Amino acid sequence: MGTTGQGQAGQDVDEANGQAVKRRSAASGFLDALRLSVTSGVTGAALAALVVGVIMEAVPVFVTGGGVLVVLILIGVVAGRRSPAGEEPPAGRLALARIEDLRATNGEMADVPVKFRLTVAPDDRPAYRVKINQAINLVDIPSYRPRGTAVVTYRPDEPWEVRIVTRPTPEWSRRAEEAEIDSAPESTLVSDPGVSEGSWCVLCLLAFLAGAALVVLLFRGELFTSGDGDGAAAKPPSSSSSTSRTFSTSTTVSGPSASLLTFGRMRVTAMELETRVDTAYVTAITIEDHRMAVRGDSTRPVSETVHLQSLPYELFPGLVHEARTTLGVRDPRSWRIDVTPGTGAGAGPRVRVTVTGKEGTAHLDADATGRVTDRRAVGESG
Repeated sequence: MGTTGQGQAGQDVDEANGQAVKRRSAASGFLDALRLSVTSGVTGAALAALVVGVIMEAVPVFVTGGGVLVVLILIGVVAGRRSPAGEEPPAGRLALARIEDLRATNGEMADVPVKFRLTVAPDDRPAYRVKINQAINLVDIPSYRPRGTAVVTYRPDEPWEVRIVTRPTPEWSRRAEEAEIDSAPESTLVSDPGVSEGSWCVLCLLAFLAGAALVVLLFRGELFTSGDGDGAAAKPPSSSSSTSRTFSTSTTVSGPSASLLTFGRMRVTAMELETRVDTAYVTAITIEDHRMAVRGDSTRPVSETVHLQSLPYELFPGLVHEARTTLGVRDPRSWRIDVTPGTGAGAGPRVRVTVTGKEGTAHLDADATGRVTDRRAVGESG
Protein backbone atom coordinates (compact mmCIF):
# COMPACT_ATOMS: atom_id res chain seq x y z
CA MET A 1 0.00 0.00 0.00
CA GLY A 2 1.25 3.51 -0.66
CA THR A 3 1.48 6.01 2.16
CA THR A 4 2.02 9.26 0.31
CA GLY A 5 -1.36 9.70 -1.31
CA GLN A 6 -3.19 11.51 1.49
CA GLY A 7 -5.06 14.04 -0.62
CA GLN A 8 -4.28 17.49 -1.97
CA ALA A 9 -5.94 19.21 0.97
CA GLY A 10 -3.74 17.40 3.49
CA GLN A 11 -0.63 18.26 1.53
CA ASP A 12 -1.62 21.94 1.33
CA VAL A 13 -2.23 22.09 5.09
CA ASP A 14 1.05 20.37 5.82
CA GLU A 15 2.95 22.67 3.45
CA ALA A 16 1.47 25.72 5.22
CA ASN A 17 2.39 24.27 8.61
CA GLY A 18 5.90 23.55 7.37
CA GLN A 19 6.35 27.11 6.15
CA ALA A 20 5.18 28.42 9.52
CA VAL A 21 7.64 26.15 11.33
CA LYS A 22 10.49 27.35 9.11
CA ARG A 23 9.57 31.00 9.76
CA ARG A 24 9.53 30.42 13.50
CA SER A 25 12.85 28.60 13.32
CA ALA A 26 14.40 31.41 11.25
CA ALA A 27 13.20 34.05 13.73
CA SER A 28 14.48 32.00 16.66
CA GLY A 29 17.82 31.51 14.90
CA PHE A 30 18.16 35.26 14.30
CA LEU A 31 17.47 36.04 17.96
CA ASP A 32 19.97 33.37 19.06
CA ALA A 33 22.60 34.81 16.73
CA LEU A 34 21.98 38.33 18.01
CA ARG A 35 22.16 37.24 21.65
CA LEU A 36 25.32 35.24 21.04
CA SER A 37 26.98 38.11 19.15
CA VAL A 38 26.25 40.59 21.93
CA THR A 39 27.48 38.21 24.63
CA SER A 40 30.69 37.42 22.73
CA GLY A 41 31.36 41.07 21.97
CA VAL A 42 30.85 42.15 25.59
CA THR A 43 33.08 39.30 26.79
CA GLY A 44 35.86 40.33 24.40
CA ALA A 45 35.54 43.97 25.47
CA ALA A 46 35.67 43.03 29.17
CA LEU A 47 38.79 40.89 28.78
CA ALA A 48 40.46 43.61 26.72
CA ALA A 49 39.61 46.15 29.42
CA LEU A 50 41.33 43.94 32.00
CA VAL A 51 44.49 43.77 29.89
CA VAL A 52 44.44 47.49 29.05
CA GLY A 53 43.91 48.34 32.70
CA VAL A 54 46.96 46.32 33.71
CA ILE A 55 49.17 47.82 30.99
CA MET A 56 48.09 51.41 31.68
CA GLU A 57 47.86 50.85 35.45
CA ALA A 58 44.37 52.32 35.22
CA VAL A 59 42.33 50.98 38.11
CA PRO A 60 38.91 52.19 36.83
CA VAL A 61 39.38 50.42 33.49
CA PHE A 62 40.50 47.23 35.20
CA VAL A 63 37.59 47.30 37.68
CA THR A 64 35.08 47.97 34.89
CA GLY A 65 36.30 45.00 32.85
CA GLY A 66 36.31 42.72 35.88
CA GLY A 67 32.85 43.87 36.94
CA VAL A 68 31.38 43.20 33.50
CA LEU A 69 32.90 39.69 33.52
CA VAL A 70 31.41 38.98 36.94
CA VAL A 71 27.99 40.15 35.74
CA LEU A 72 28.21 37.91 32.67
CA ILE A 73 29.13 34.92 34.82
CA LEU A 74 26.22 35.57 37.21
CA ILE A 75 23.78 35.90 34.31
CA GLY A 76 25.02 32.61 32.88
CA VAL A 77 24.65 30.84 36.22
CA VAL A 78 21.13 32.19 36.79
CA ALA A 79 20.03 31.38 33.24
CA GLY A 80 21.41 27.86 33.57
CA ARG A 81 19.56 27.17 36.83
CA ARG A 82 16.26 28.75 35.79
CA SER A 83 13.71 26.20 34.70
CA PRO A 84 12.35 26.81 31.20
CA ALA A 85 9.07 28.71 31.36
CA GLY A 86 8.07 28.31 27.75
CA GLU A 87 6.74 25.29 25.99
CA GLU A 88 8.98 22.26 25.76
CA PRO A 89 9.69 20.80 22.35
CA PRO A 90 7.41 17.89 21.49
CA ALA A 91 8.82 14.45 22.05
CA GLY A 92 9.94 12.49 19.04
CA ARG A 93 7.33 10.37 17.30
CA LEU A 94 7.80 7.02 15.62
CA ALA A 95 7.18 6.58 11.91
CA LEU A 96 8.17 4.43 8.99
CA ALA A 97 10.59 5.65 6.32
CA ARG A 98 11.62 4.45 2.90
CA ILE A 99 15.38 4.39 2.31
CA GLU A 100 15.89 6.12 -1.03
CA ASP A 101 19.66 5.98 -0.91
CA LEU A 102 22.52 5.53 1.55
CA ARG A 103 26.27 5.97 1.41
CA ALA A 104 28.90 5.17 4.03
CA THR A 105 31.45 7.98 4.40
CA ASN A 106 34.09 6.16 6.44
CA GLY A 107 34.75 2.51 7.24
CA GLU A 108 37.60 2.64 9.74
CA MET A 109 35.53 2.32 12.95
CA ALA A 110 32.91 -0.01 14.35
CA ASP A 111 30.24 2.73 14.02
CA VAL A 112 30.29 3.88 10.39
CA PRO A 113 28.94 7.36 9.49
CA VAL A 114 26.24 6.88 6.84
CA LYS A 115 24.43 9.49 4.74
CA PHE A 116 20.75 8.57 4.25
CA ARG A 117 18.12 9.99 1.90
CA LEU A 118 14.73 9.01 3.32
CA THR A 119 11.05 9.37 2.61
CA VAL A 120 9.46 9.72 6.06
CA ALA A 121 5.79 8.66 6.18
CA PRO A 122 4.21 9.80 9.49
CA ASP A 123 0.72 8.66 10.39
CA ASP A 124 -0.60 12.21 10.88
CA ARG A 125 0.89 14.13 7.93
CA PRO A 126 1.92 13.60 4.30
CA ALA A 127 5.22 11.92 3.56
CA TYR A 128 8.28 14.10 2.94
CA ARG A 129 11.93 13.77 1.96
CA VAL A 130 14.88 14.36 4.32
CA LYS A 131 18.64 13.87 4.33
CA ILE A 132 20.37 12.77 7.53
CA ASN A 133 23.77 11.59 8.75
CA GLN A 134 23.86 8.83 11.36
CA ALA A 135 26.47 6.41 12.66
CA ILE A 136 25.42 2.80 12.10
CA ASN A 137 27.19 -0.20 13.55
CA LEU A 138 29.14 -2.07 10.90
CA VAL A 139 27.26 -5.27 11.70
CA ASP A 140 23.86 -3.60 11.13
CA ILE A 141 24.64 -1.90 7.79
CA PRO A 142 23.41 -4.87 5.65
CA SER A 143 19.97 -4.40 7.23
CA TYR A 144 19.64 -1.02 5.52
CA ARG A 145 19.37 -1.06 1.75
CA PRO A 146 17.85 1.19 -0.91
CA ARG A 147 14.06 0.85 -1.26
CA GLY A 148 13.95 -0.84 2.14
CA THR A 149 11.88 0.34 5.10
CA ALA A 150 13.22 1.56 8.45
CA VAL A 151 11.69 2.75 11.70
CA VAL A 152 12.55 6.37 12.53
CA THR A 153 11.78 9.06 15.07
CA TYR A 154 10.95 12.60 14.00
CA ARG A 155 9.90 15.85 15.67
CA PRO A 156 6.66 17.35 14.35
CA ASP A 157 7.90 20.91 14.97
CA GLU A 158 11.27 20.24 13.31
CA PRO A 159 10.64 17.51 10.74
CA TRP A 160 14.27 17.54 9.59
CA GLU A 161 15.28 16.10 12.99
CA VAL A 162 15.03 12.42 12.02
CA ARG A 163 16.90 9.49 13.56
CA ILE A 164 16.78 5.84 12.55
CA VAL A 165 15.74 3.50 15.34
CA THR A 166 18.29 0.70 15.21
CA ARG A 167 16.43 -1.50 17.73
CA PRO A 168 12.68 -0.98 17.20
CA THR A 169 10.00 -2.79 19.15
CA PRO A 170 8.59 -6.06 17.70
CA GLU A 171 5.38 -4.27 16.67
CA TRP A 172 7.23 -1.60 14.69
CA SER A 173 9.57 -4.22 13.22
CA ARG A 174 6.50 -6.10 11.93
CA ARG A 175 5.03 -2.91 10.48
CA ALA A 176 8.31 -2.14 8.72
CA GLU A 177 8.40 -5.60 7.18
CA GLU A 178 4.82 -5.34 5.88
CA ALA A 179 4.83 -1.70 4.75
CA GLU A 180 5.29 -0.50 1.19
CA ILE A 181 6.06 3.20 1.15
CA ASP A 182 5.92 5.32 -1.98
CA SER A 183 8.74 7.78 -2.67
CA ALA A 184 7.84 11.36 -1.88
CA PRO A 185 8.63 14.02 -4.54
CA GLU A 186 11.93 15.90 -4.28
CA SER A 187 9.91 19.07 -3.76
CA THR A 188 8.95 17.83 -0.29
CA LEU A 189 12.60 17.80 0.88
CA VAL A 190 12.98 19.55 4.26
CA SER A 191 16.22 20.78 5.84
CA ASP A 192 17.33 22.68 8.90
CA PRO A 193 17.06 26.44 8.19
CA GLY A 194 19.32 27.25 11.13
CA VAL A 195 22.99 28.22 11.11
CA SER A 196 25.64 25.49 11.11
CA GLU A 197 27.95 24.92 14.09
CA GLY A 198 30.94 26.23 12.14
CA SER A 199 29.10 29.48 11.42
CA TRP A 200 28.26 29.85 15.12
CA CYS A 201 31.95 29.52 16.00
CA VAL A 202 32.98 32.09 13.38
CA LEU A 203 30.26 34.46 14.58
CA CYS A 204 31.41 34.16 18.21
CA LEU A 205 35.04 34.70 17.27
CA LEU A 206 34.31 37.76 15.14
CA ALA A 207 32.11 39.33 17.82
CA PHE A 208 34.73 38.59 20.50
CA LEU A 209 37.52 40.18 18.44
CA ALA A 210 35.33 43.16 17.55
CA GLY A 211 34.62 43.85 21.22
CA ALA A 212 38.29 43.57 22.14
CA ALA A 213 39.36 45.79 19.22
CA LEU A 214 36.83 48.44 20.22
CA VAL A 215 38.35 48.77 23.70
CA VAL A 216 41.90 48.89 22.34
CA LEU A 217 40.90 51.61 19.85
CA LEU A 218 39.28 53.67 22.61
CA PHE A 219 42.53 53.69 24.62
CA ARG A 220 45.01 53.57 21.72
CA GLY A 221 46.40 57.05 22.50
CA GLU A 222 47.35 56.25 26.09
CA LEU A 223 48.53 52.75 25.22
CA PHE A 224 50.93 53.65 22.41
CA THR A 225 52.07 56.95 23.91
CA SER A 226 53.10 55.35 27.19
CA GLY A 227 54.70 52.44 25.39
CA ASP A 228 56.76 54.74 23.12
CA GLY A 229 57.90 56.88 26.04
CA ASP A 230 59.12 53.93 28.07
CA GLY A 231 60.81 52.45 25.05
CA ALA A 232 62.60 55.70 24.22
CA ALA A 233 63.88 56.05 27.77
CA ALA A 234 65.12 52.50 28.05
CA LYS A 235 66.50 52.08 24.52
CA PRO A 236 70.30 51.83 24.62
CA PRO A 237 72.55 53.26 21.91
CA SER A 238 72.70 50.97 18.93
CA SER A 239 75.78 49.89 17.09
CA SER A 240 76.11 47.88 13.94
CA SER A 241 78.29 44.81 13.90
CA SER A 242 78.54 41.69 11.83
CA THR A 243 78.00 38.43 13.65
CA SER A 244 78.55 34.89 12.56
CA ARG A 245 76.47 31.89 13.51
CA THR A 246 77.20 28.22 13.18
CA PHE A 247 74.40 25.79 13.70
CA SER A 248 73.55 22.14 13.54
CA THR A 249 70.34 20.27 14.13
CA SER A 250 68.79 16.91 13.37
CA THR A 251 65.46 15.15 13.48
CA THR A 252 64.50 11.51 13.84
CA VAL A 253 61.49 9.75 12.38
CA SER A 254 60.12 6.86 14.41
CA GLY A 255 57.94 3.87 13.74
CA PRO A 256 58.45 0.57 11.93
CA SER A 257 57.49 2.07 8.54
CA ALA A 258 58.82 5.60 9.11
CA SER A 259 61.88 5.27 6.86
CA LEU A 260 63.19 8.35 5.12
CA LEU A 261 63.23 6.25 1.94
CA THR A 262 59.43 6.60 1.85
CA PHE A 263 58.54 8.76 -1.14
CA GLY A 264 58.26 12.42 -0.14
CA ARG A 265 59.48 11.92 3.44
CA MET A 266 62.95 13.36 2.82
CA ARG A 267 61.64 16.61 1.36
CA VAL A 268 59.13 17.09 4.16
CA THR A 269 61.86 16.47 6.76
CA ALA A 270 64.18 18.91 4.97
CA MET A 271 61.46 21.58 5.11
CA GLU A 272 61.07 20.97 8.86
CA LEU A 273 64.81 21.40 9.39
CA GLU A 274 64.82 24.56 7.27
CA THR A 275 62.12 26.03 9.49
CA ARG A 276 64.07 25.03 12.59
CA VAL A 277 67.37 26.68 11.55
CA ASP A 278 65.63 29.62 9.82
CA THR A 279 67.66 29.32 6.62
CA ALA A 280 67.78 27.13 3.53
CA TYR A 281 71.57 27.41 3.02
CA VAL A 282 73.63 24.78 4.86
CA THR A 283 77.14 23.38 4.54
CA ALA A 284 76.41 19.69 5.05
CA ILE A 285 73.45 17.32 5.02
CA THR A 286 73.45 13.80 6.44
CA ILE A 287 70.58 11.39 5.79
CA GLU A 288 70.19 7.94 7.33
CA ASP A 289 67.28 5.52 7.46
CA HIS A 290 65.52 7.27 10.36
CA ARG A 291 67.55 10.47 10.83
CA MET A 292 68.37 13.66 8.93
CA ALA A 293 70.87 16.26 10.15
CA VAL A 294 72.13 19.59 8.78
CA ARG A 295 75.08 21.85 9.62
CA GLY A 296 75.69 25.41 8.55
CA ASP A 297 77.77 28.57 8.94
CA SER A 298 76.31 31.99 8.23
CA THR A 299 79.75 33.37 7.26
CA ARG A 300 80.02 31.07 4.27
CA PRO A 301 79.19 32.59 0.88
CA VAL A 302 76.20 31.14 -0.95
CA SER A 303 78.49 29.43 -3.48
CA GLU A 304 79.96 27.32 -0.67
CA THR A 305 76.61 26.13 0.65
CA VAL A 306 73.83 23.74 -0.34
CA HIS A 307 70.24 24.95 -0.74
CA LEU A 308 68.00 22.51 1.12
CA GLN A 309 65.11 22.65 -1.35
CA SER A 310 67.22 22.38 -4.52
CA LEU A 311 68.17 18.72 -4.03
CA PRO A 312 66.38 15.88 -5.90
CA TYR A 313 65.22 14.04 -2.78
CA GLU A 314 62.79 11.97 -4.86
CA LEU A 315 65.80 10.37 -6.64
CA PHE A 316 67.77 9.56 -3.49
CA PRO A 317 65.90 6.27 -2.71
CA GLY A 318 66.89 5.03 -6.16
CA LEU A 319 70.54 5.92 -5.51
CA VAL A 320 70.42 4.06 -2.20
CA HIS A 321 68.93 1.00 -3.90
CA GLU A 322 71.63 1.10 -6.58
CA ALA A 323 74.39 1.40 -3.99
CA ARG A 324 73.01 -1.52 -1.96
CA THR A 325 72.70 -3.85 -4.96
CA THR A 326 75.60 -3.04 -7.30
CA LEU A 327 78.66 -2.34 -5.14
CA GLY A 328 79.34 -5.84 -3.82
CA VAL A 329 77.66 -5.50 -0.44
CA ARG A 330 75.44 -8.58 -0.33
CA ASP A 331 73.85 -7.90 3.05
CA PRO A 332 73.94 -4.13 3.66
CA ARG A 333 73.32 -3.31 7.29
CA SER A 334 73.20 0.49 7.01
CA TRP A 335 73.32 3.32 4.50
CA ARG A 336 74.05 7.02 4.66
CA ILE A 337 73.75 9.98 2.27
CA ASP A 338 76.18 12.88 2.65
CA VAL A 339 75.56 16.06 0.69
CA THR A 340 78.30 18.70 0.59
CA PRO A 341 78.96 21.78 -1.55
CA GLY A 342 80.80 21.13 -4.78
CA THR A 343 84.42 22.12 -5.25
CA GLY A 344 85.38 24.40 -8.09
CA ALA A 345 83.65 27.20 -9.92
CA GLY A 346 80.12 26.32 -11.01
CA ALA A 347 80.21 22.88 -9.43
CA GLY A 348 76.96 21.79 -7.87
CA PRO A 349 76.50 19.86 -4.63
CA ARG A 350 78.07 16.40 -4.33
CA VAL A 351 75.90 13.53 -3.18
CA ARG A 352 77.69 10.49 -1.71
CA VAL A 353 75.76 7.31 -0.83
CA THR A 354 77.65 4.97 1.51
CA VAL A 355 76.55 1.41 2.32
CA THR A 356 78.07 -0.85 4.96
CA GLY A 357 77.82 -4.60 5.40
CA LYS A 358 79.86 -7.56 6.60
CA GLU A 359 81.90 -7.38 3.39
CA GLY A 360 82.95 -3.81 4.12
CA THR A 361 82.03 -0.32 2.97
CA ALA A 362 81.28 0.96 -0.52
CA HIS A 363 79.97 4.19 -1.95
CA LEU A 364 78.85 5.97 -5.08
CA ASP A 365 78.86 9.68 -5.93
CA ALA A 366 76.20 11.62 -7.82
CA ASP A 367 75.63 15.20 -8.88
CA ALA A 368 72.78 17.55 -8.03
CA THR A 369 70.58 15.96 -10.71
CA GLY A 370 70.95 12.42 -9.33
CA ARG A 371 73.32 11.27 -12.11
CA VAL A 372 75.97 8.83 -10.85
CA THR A 373 79.47 10.19 -11.43
CA ASP A 374 81.67 7.67 -9.56
CA ARG A 375 81.49 4.26 -7.91
CA ARG A 376 83.70 2.59 -5.35
CA ALA A 377 82.82 -1.05 -4.74
CA VAL A 378 83.93 -3.07 -1.72
CA GLY A 379 87.72 -3.34 -1.63
CA GLU A 380 88.37 -0.49 -4.08
CA SER A 381 90.33 2.49 -2.83
CA GLY A 382 89.25 6.10 -3.39
